[in-house]
Amino acid sequence: MLNNFLGKRHHYRRFTYQPRYYDPSKDERIRERMRVNSSTRRGRGGNVLMYILLLSGILWILVTL
Repeated sequence: MLNNFLGKRHHYRRFTYQPRYYDPSKDERIRERMRVNSSTRRGRGGNVLMYILLLSGILWILVTL
């Protein structure tokens, strides 16, 4: 009788994990692609430094005038 008064309790579904097939060659291809992308991004740091130097030079000229 008490169960009917409080209503039905919600039951959660159990965790069901179906693992995907692991392919080591695909994993190596992804790692190699990540290495290539990270090496190309490292070369762009010099451009940012040049922009900072250029901007600071322009600001210095404006301040001295």
